[in-house]
Amino acid sequence: MMSSESGTGARRADERRPGGLAPVGGAAGIATALRKAIVDGIYVFGERLPAERRLADAYGTSRTTVREALGVLEQGGLVTRRMGSGTFVAWEEARRDDDVADVTTPIELIDVRLALEPTMMRIACINATPRDLAGLHETLAQLVAADADPARFTKWDRQLHELIAEATHNPLLVALYRQVNHVRGHRQWTAIKDKILTAERIADYNRDHRALLDALRGRNGDQAAAIVTEHLARARRHLTDG
Repeated sequence: MMSSESGTGARRADERRPGGLAPVGGAAGIATALRKAIVDGIYVFGERLPAERRLADAYGTSRTTVREALGVLEQGGLVTRRMGSGTFVAWEEARRDDDVADVTTPIELIDVRLALEPTMMRIACINATPRDLAGLHETLAQLVAADADPARFTKWDRQLHELIAEATHNPLLVALYRQVNHVRGHRQWTAIKDKILTAERIADYNRDHRALLDALRGRNGDQAAAIVTEHLARARRHLTDG
């Protein structure tokens, strides 16, 4: 039988607005809000999260979407789900420095890329060599050949953007972008990529990639920065819209 103290704790958890944030859209947005709540200590190690029904009500969405969000957190090692008992926080403060990929959600990753990649494109437009451009076009051909396969597209998309980083010939920027790609390869992204990367979206992203390489070849930094900004902003909308 549950003690009155533990029952009160469960009620307090259920009564808090998840993450203390306004409602957000899509599984990725909910995962981001809950991840922040966990890392900020609103929900602590071993604590049960509010029930799926309460989360769905709080975020104005379906229980299916909430379940997908919890799956992203589970893949990242932030929560564990126990059949018949609920979802419990599995992340501890001591793990904060273990691997930043464990506590970075796909939306947070996109926000970092939005801050970094427009400037990266401008520098690449200045410093890219003919050999760099040739490698980029070879990788673009692999992206197009991936067709509608999310796993193959993700592999070559990561390589294309890392090659652009290398085309800056700035060793610190290259190191930073390799860390970005490390986070991109985390299992949290694997958990949702098949839903996000539809055939239509892959085709749209590849049109962006072609335009981006044209801008790089033409040494047009402003255009390249604008293209990658819209490219990433669209990817962010896809994450939040589900």
